Amino acid sequence: MLQTRTLITGTGSYIPPNIKTNRDFINQPFYGEDHERIATPAGEIVDKFKDITGIEERRYADKDMNTSDMAIIAARLAIEDAKLDPETLDQIIVAHNFGNVLENTIQTDALPALSSRVKQALGIQNPDCVAYDILFGCPGWIQGVIQSDAYIKAGIAKKCLVIGAETLSRVIDKYDRDSMIFSDGAGATIIEAVPASETESGILATSVQSHCINEAFYLHYGQSNLPGSDPDVRYMKMKGRKVYEYAIKNVPLAMKACLDKAGLQVSDVKKFFLHQANEKMDEGFVKALYKLYGLKDIPTDIMPMSIHKFGNSSVATIPTLYDMVKHSRLNNHEMEKGDIVMFASVGAGMNINAICYRV
Repeated sequence: MLQTRTLITGTGSYIPPNIKTNRDFINQPFYGEDHERIATPAGEIVDKFKDITGIEERRYADKDMNTSDMAIIAARLAIEDAKLDPETLDQIIVAHNFGNVLENTIQTDALPALSSRVKQALGIQNPDCVAYDILFGCPGWIQGVIQSDAYIKAGIAKKCLVIGAETLSRVIDKYDRDSMIFSDGAGATIIEAVPASETESGILATSVQSHCINEAFYLHYGQSNLPGSDPDVRYMKMKGRKVYEYAIKNVPLAMKACLDKAGLQVSDVKKFFLHQANEKMDEGFVKALYKLYGLKDIPTDIMPMSIHKFGNSSVATIPTLYDMVKHSRLNNHEMEKGDIVMFASVGAGMNINAICYRV
């Protein structure tokens, strides 16, 4: 018999203040992988980009703010929201992909681990509070929550702080069209064990997959597209079409597997919190998932989105989005106690994961 349930008891997020609009890219020359300048006028490139991704703006961190700094701010807000004593935390898990990247450099710094920096900033003295980082691509925050759930069910932990934070603006190649997708941000959650006798809320099921053969290098580090660029200085690169085709095929299957484990139907889900990578791709996930159940009619209010104004901040997209909806900061989206929601993401690896959760 289930003794405990795993609940999200607090959330917090940090959205950087610096807005970079699509129009800011109008005078940016773009080059292809062949280092040839793309002849299409930048204005047309930007307009097509918005039509495909839905992104109008994105946020960049201040020059003196690192990934760990944003993680610390989000963590403090989540701790306050949960009314938690930080000394009672058993684990601090920080999901990221590039560590701290100092402004005007391309070198990543994860020594010490970002989680260690968060623990120090929070002033936690308890040595039994274990701090560690995870690298799992954009699905990193969800994976951290899944790990917390496993530790809680195993009786190893009772309270965990899970953070997703990234400054992608510092690892992108500005001469690559794909650079317009990415942004910065941080989201944090408190994950707690609550006696099953006290609540029916919590994590109902999870699903995780990794495809690492043909798909392993769909996202990778590579040379700038600019002709004559230094081959030893590398930036984040993405095979956009490959990622899209892979995700549309596999993510809905993983989402259904999660629902099946929970004994639920797609019609039971009130909100889908999906990784904010591409508006049309996310809409495609839900459409394909409904199709797996033989359904065509999809509720119009089922999928909150923040990508239009905040872009793709990798591991931060879902926890920041959930925080906004939880605290009624996203228009036309509310949650009620007992609602079934689903978290799902896809990213470098290639990795996919999903969580069914009762609010």
